Amino acid sequence: VLLLHGFPEGDFAWDEMLQRLAPRARAVAPNLRGFERSSSPREVEAYRPRHLVADIAVLIEALGGPVDLLVAHDWGGAVAWNLAATQPQLVRRLLVINSPHPATFLRELRTNPEQQRASAYMNFLCRPDAERLLSENDFARLWPFFEERGGHAWLDDAMRARYRALWSMGLDGGLNYYRASPLRPARSAQDPLHT
Repeated sequence: VLLLHGFPEGDFAWDEMLQRLAPRARAVAPNLRGFERSSSPREVEAYRPRHLVADIAVLIEALGGPVDLLVAHDWGGAVAWNLAATQPQLVRRLLVINSPHPATFLRELRTNPEQQRASAYMNFLCRPDAERLLSENDFARLWPFFEERGGHAWLDDAMRARYRALWSMGLDGGLNYYRASPLRPARSAQDPLHT
C-alpha cells in the first residue's frame, strides 16, 4: 500500500493508517516532492505533473511494484490520478480522497460558479508572497484549514508541534503544486482573495 499526502501536510499525516495497516500489509507513506526533507527544486516547472508522476513511478518500481493499493489525498490524489492514467500497470487499485478527477475538476472550474468560488483560495496560494503570508503569526492562516474541518478532535499540542516543524522547513515546495497547475479558477474582481 502506498499513501500520498496533500498540502499542507507531510508523510506523518498517514501515521495512524500505517500502524493499522502494519499487521496486514507493507505500507509506505513518503513525503512528496517539495515537502519536509524531500527534494525541493526551486523552479515551478519542476512541479509539473510529469515530474511528480515520475517521482512516484520510480518509488513504486523501487518498492518492487506494482502497488496493490494507492491511497492518495488532495495533491497526492492529483498525482495519483495522473499516474493511474499514464502508467496504469503500476497500480492495481486506486483510492483517492478529496481530489476530484482532473477532467471533472476542469469542467467544474469552467462552468460552475460555486466551484469557482470554492477554489478561489488557489489563486492566493499562487502568489509569490504566499509563503510569507501563510507563515505570519505562527501560521495563523493555516491552522483554520484543520480546525474548521474537525481538527479539534486530533490537533493536539503534539500534532501542532509536528505541523509547525514541517511548515518551518518551508512552504514554497507545496505552494509550487498550485503555481505549476493549469487547473485553477480564473482571477476576477469578485475573487475574495484577489487582493
